[in-house]
Amino acid sequence: MGLLAPQEPNGSRQRRPRLASEAMAEASEQRGGSKVRRLGAWQVAGDLPASFRYAAQGLIYGFVSQRNFRIHVVMGALVFGLGLWLQLPPAHLAVLVLTVAAVLVLELINTATEAVVDLAIGRRFHPLARVAKDCAAAAVLVAALSSVVIAALLLLPPLLARLSG
Repeated sequence: MGLLAPQEPNGSRQRRPRLASEAMAEASEQRGGSKVRRLGAWQVAGDLPASFRYAAQGLIYGFVSQRNFRIHVVMGALVFGLGLWLQLPPAHLAVLVLTVAAVLVLELINTATEAVVDLAIGRRFHPLARVAKDCAAAAVLVAALSSVVIAALLLLPPLLARLSG
């Protein structure tokens, strides 16, 4: 089964919401193009447990293959542990968790972007591929630097108070 399949003319399939690609294909047909329906990735996972397995595989891949992801996980665990030791209020702990999660999410998106760019262009160089990879890496950098500032703002005052008294 490929990514593109002819749409059944009599609509014998069960009704579901239209995908944006289907709307574009319909508009193309109205302009004289052939009507095709893109089979989306949502059809790959037949059930919810399969979706969670795929997500777990992505997390495992990120952890095993990406040194920076591992660094972020370790640093996030240390920061959260420090927050617990300092008995930060739950709201401050939640901010730390969200901040670390944002960095990890962006690191995974960076990894996915690099994989897709490499898949699309292979071993060739293209300036737009460089832009995509650099921007994805810059997003991780901005989030990581912001998380350091947030951690310092939340952790330093209680840490200094505990160390001095």
